[in-house]
Formats: sequence, structure tokens, C-alpha cells
Amino acid sequence: MSRVSRREFVKTTALAPLAVAPFSLSAQTPKEERFDIVVAGAGHNSMITAAYLAKAGYRCLVLEGRPIVGGGVKTAQLTLKGFKDDVCSTSHAFLLDNPMMKNDELKLRDYGLEYIDPDPIFHVPFADGSYLTQWRDMDRTCVEFGKFSKKDGAAYRKMLAEFDAIKPILMGASFTPIGFGKPLNDQLAQQPRGKLWQRRLAMSAWEIIRDTFEDEHCRTFMLYMSHLAAEPPDAPMTGRLAYGTARQQHSGRPFPKGGSGKLTEALARFIEAHGGVLLTNKWVNRLIVENGKCVGVECSDGSSYRAEKAVVSTIHIKHLVDMAPRELWGQDFIDGVDTWQAEHAMFVTHCAASEPPKFAVEGGTLSPVEAGILVSPERALRFGYDDARGVVNLDNPAMQIICCSIADPTRAPAGMHTIKVIGWQPYELKEGPEHWDKIKNEVSDGYLKFLRRYAPNLTDDKILARFIESPLDLERMNPHFWHGSAHAGAQSASQVGPMRPMPGWAQHRMPIPGLFQTGATTHPGGSVTGGPGRNAATVMLKDFGTSIEEVVNKRA
Repeated sequence: MSRVSRREFVKTTALAPLAVAPFSLSAQTPKEERFDIVVAGAGHNSMITAAYLAKAGYRCLVLEGRPIVGGGVKTAQLTLKGFKDDVCSTSHAFLLDNPMMKNDELKLRDYGLEYIDPDPIFHVPFADGSYLTQWRDMDRTCVEFGKFSKKDGAAYRKMLAEFDAIKPILMGASFTPIGFGKPLNDQLAQQPRGKLWQRRLAMSAWEIIRDTFEDEHCRTFMLYMSHLAAEPPDAPMTGRLAYGTARQQHSGRPFPKGGSGKLTEALARFIEAHGGVLLTNKWVNRLIVENGKCVGVECSDGSSYRAEKAVVSTIHIKHLVDMAPRELWGQDFIDGVDTWQAEHAMFVTHCAASEPPKFAVEGGTLSPVEAGILVSPERALRFGYDDARGVVNLDNPAMQIICCSIADPTRAPAGMHTIKVIGWQPYELKEGPEHWDKIKNEVSDGYLKFLRRYAPNLTDDKILARFIESPLDLERMNPHFWHGSAHAGAQSASQVGPMRPMPGWAQHRMPIPGLFQTGATTHPGGSVTGGPGRNAATVMLKDFGTSIEEVVNKRA
């Protein structure tokens, strides 16, 4: 194996070298202390649910198994001292469409949350030396498409206009609980050209991109952006993903100053300011059910906590069903859990570096915050096949490269940079998932070697340290990343909308009374949207006899 770094952190139990964060808490709460709401797991969605409930006046206890709250929205020292790495998520583009942020419902900026909005938004270099860059300026982006095809430049502008016309309905559906208001298809049917959008959403991303753009470079760029959700772009009902580039043309890909974890730190401050309590190193391993109702939880250390009104879970459904007698869940729910499918798993290398990636462009080089590499549409169409084979494929691998320190110098020591290289590989290897422990260094080497074709400045001596997360490591780090699924599971036709987590149980109310579910296994799914968290709060507040609108308008 080639030497890639001066220092390597290759842990089978990820996040061992975490630095202490502001919300790494371990104080014990008195046994006799009672809470209205007990929250199992401190991911960003469950913390959002708790924040709204705390604002409503309910006393909330949030329990987190790891030393730091945040789940996949967390920043830690993974490589070297002074380097702040996002453990999983970085961009919060979808979150800013959430009414929580859009309407400033929780005023999280008062709790230390500040966003940086990079320009360019995204950059994709091609093997022939050309490239396509998405800028915040729409006209400038259309010129980028026009370099390859004037027709495609016009097509992109038209696509953006059509998406903008329907965007309020599509975004509104994400931030509305299932069963609250009209179904999306019914809303679309009432819109001009709404039936066309019904068709588009049922199509695959590839079909829409293929039929809209003629040039191979433009198709490749659009396909790359559609795969950020880790779904095969030729799968039915992935049509929404074809509009990912158009959607972020106006919103950009903002991220919190100081790290992704600044969001969950702000939420923790909000919860505490509203009378809540957060405890870390508290793995929940059992639900307490009495007289058919969930009334609390028990932790692996033997401590237990009771809830007067409800328990909120962000525990993955694959694990949640083992925390109470199987007969309490009902066969429909068990069937849904048994048939739950994983997504394309991530393979991640975090690097501490002395330089950012430098991509060749006309007149010099460009170092964007986010870049992607995809050699062709055909390579994107192989994702599903590669995953099914269970074999690592480093032949022209697609990858995402994130270097937040370019726009946020607080992420690294002066003159230094954090670089995150993300690829997609099978969790279920033919040799078994445990085989990842033997090959992950070699796979990381392969990604860095391929990246150097496009950013040749990243030589061995520029990589000061790295921390590798295989799909198996991701699952070990956070059980919610089941089978390496950063979004908790596939967001395919069988697992979106009223099918998430399963038909009949998509309204956040679980089969056991008193238990509610949030997190990425619920609508609208993964990514940093805050949708599952706010939607769960909406349902719970209604059940408690109030509404989220009343709570939002309530004076602090």
C-alpha cells in the first residue's frame, strides 16, 4: 500500500479521538426528577422536536448515547489538533427551506448559529480537461452550460423557471406531516401543468435529464447532482432528484460557520434555555411499557427515565422493534421493518491538509468548497449494479470533495485545510461487511489517487493526516446509519412519503401508544432538512391539544 499520509487514524470504532464539545454532558439527573417528554437519541431531528415541545412549555429530557449530541450533525476533531471535521453532514441547503429557519421560528441565530453561503456553489471537472461550475449568479451558470451547448444553457434556464413555479408546493409537502392537508398529487392536479409534474415525479432522474439536455458534459453534471441523495438515478420515482441543481441555484449550499455541529449546539442551548435537560453517554436500550402505553426508557447503565406525556424516539426502526415485546408492535409494523432497505453506502476519508484541492480552470486554478467527480452518465447508471454485486469498484469512482476551510478559516489552523472525500461503495461485501476493516486503507488510497488526476497538487506531503470511515465504521459510529446509510435507508419509491417508515405508520405515531418516532426513518427522510423533527412536533402538539402555529407565536 502506498504511503498517503504522515499520520493516519483508521479506527474500527469511529470517533474515538473526539474533542470535548460544548454539549458533551454527563451529569446524572436525580432519580425523582420527572419530565413531560423523554427523547431517545439526540440527532438534529429529535432535538428540533424537543425544541418546539420545550417552547410549548413541556419539560424535556434528551438522552444521547454518544459523548456529544448531534448524531450525523456533529463536528469533531478527527485528524489533528485544531482541525474541525464534520462527522457526516456538511451542507444545510434543505434546512433553510424549513419554516423553522425560513420564518425564524426558533430564532436559532440568537443561540450562536451563523451560516456561510459559498460561491461557487458546486464545481465538476471532466476527464477531458473541461469543467462546469454552478455559480450563485444564474446567468453565469447558464453560460457554463452554454459552453457545451447553447440549447442546454437555455434548457437549464427553463428548468429553473419551471421548478421555481412549483417549488412552494414541493417544499411544502416536505414540511407537512403525512395526512395533514392534501396529498402532493392532489395539490399538483390543481396547478397549471400539474399533471406534467405528476408524471415527472414518477419518472427517473435519468429519464428527465436525458430528455432535457443533449450534451454529455451537461448530462453528467446534472446526474452527479441527482446522486447526492445516494439513489440510483435510473430508479422510478427519482424524478425529483433531477431538479437538485435547479433547486440550489437560488438557495446555494450553505453550511454553519464553525462546523455542521453548530446547528445542534444551538438547538441544545435553546432546549436548555427553555427548561430542558440533555444527558450524554446514555444509550437507550429498552422502552418501558405499562398498561399498553410507553411511559419511559431504560438505559444500558441501568438508569431509567419516565415521561408524563410521551416518549420520542429517533432510534432506527431496525433497532427500535427490539426494545419492546414484538407482539406490541403489530404485524404490519414488523413487516415494514423486515422489508426496510438500505441505500448506497458512503465511504469517507477525512484529511488534514496543507493545501485545498486546486482544479484547473481557464486562467489558473479554482478551489471550491464543494466539487464532484463523475466521468460519464454511464458510470452513474452503474451504481445500482455495483451495489448489488457486493464488490468494491474503484474504476473511475464518483466522489464528492468538500473543503469548508476555504470559506471558513475557523475550521483549521492558519493556512491549513480540512478536506472530506466521499465515495459510494457496497456495505454488503461478498466477504461480509467485516471485510471493510481489511481493505479500507487500500480503498481510501484509491480514491485519493483518482482525485489527483483532477487536483494534482494534493500530493502525499500535502496530506498531513486522515481518518477513514468505511460503511461499516459509519454504522458503528452511529447505529442510525444502518448498513452505512447516511439517510437511514433508501429514499426509493417504496420508502418515501406515506411509505416512510411504512404504510399506516407515517404520521410519527407508533403502534405503542405514548411513543412517537422522528428522524430520517420518517417523512421526508434523510439529509439535514429538519423536516422529520418539525413534522413530529406538529403531530404531537396537535395530539396535546394545541398547534405548532400557536407555539411559534407564543412569546418566549
